[in-house]
Order: sequence, then structure tokens, then C-alpha cells
Amino acid sequence: MSTTADTSRVQHLVPGVIILVLAATVAYLSFTREPADAFLFPRFISSVMLLLAVWNFIRAFLGMARIGDGLSAPVVRNILPGVVIMSVFALFAAKYLGFYLASWFAFLSVYSLYDPASHLNVKTWARRVFVTTAFMAVIYCLFTLLLKVQTPRGLFL
Repeated sequence: MSTTADTSRVQHLVPGVIILVLAATVAYLSFTREPADAFLFPRFISSVMLLLAVWNFIRAFLGMARIGDGLSAPVVRNILPGVVIMSVFALFAAKYLGFYLASWFAFLSVYSLYDPASHLNVKTWARRVFVTTAFMAVIYCLFTLLLKVQTPRGLFL
């Protein structure tokens, strides 16, 4: 095997391992929390996510994942700011601010970070705020009204 093939395989295997660890962690947490009824939806989603992560890992391990360049340094540099924002959201903000307010800030932050439009234009910011608010309204209706999922309560909601 050449060094290029080894590098490509590692670039596909590392994300597969990361996704598998995250999926296993989410599945473990959803099956160990109480009350059980409140975690029915997360258990279903995490089980499907874990199955897909195992399938993805097996494909990467066997070298079947040949699409794309894998996870290269420039890709990591592009993704890292979004990962940091989402980590702060998941580990701190949702707990202290509440799920919906923290989600609003996280969505707006990620949207603003990756939106190529000018950050100096008021119309662009109005669009970002509108899209973020509309998205969070849909999420609220889906989670709270339709699915009756308990979300983390925080300082504001």
C-alpha cells in the first residue's frame, strides 16, 4: 500500500471513529437517563444513529469509503469554528440558558460564521435573524408541541 493510500484511509477512518464514539455516547446517555418515557424519542434516534455510525466505521475500516478526500487539514480548519460553537452549546449554553434560547444563539452564530454575505450589511443581519427565528419556531413546534419532548430548561426557557 502506498503512503497516499494509507493517508487517504486514515483520513476516512478518523471521522468514522469520531462519529462512532459520539453515537455510542449519545446512545448510552439516552438509555441511562430517567424518566424513561421522556427519553423514548432520543432512544429511537440514538439507536438509528449508532447503527449508521457502525456501518460508516466498518466501511471506513475496510477501505470502502473512497468518496472525497477524507478529513484533511484545510477541511478541519473550516469545520473547527462550528464544532467549537456547537460544543459550547451542547456542554454549557443549553443547560444554563435553556434549549431554545441557546439553540437560537448557536444557530445564528454558525449561520453568521459560514454565511459568505457581508457582516456589515443590516439587510443581511435582518435575514439571518429572521431565518434563525423561523427555524427555531419550527423546532419549538416540532419538539414541544408535536413530539412533547422535554428539552433542557435554563435561565430563560
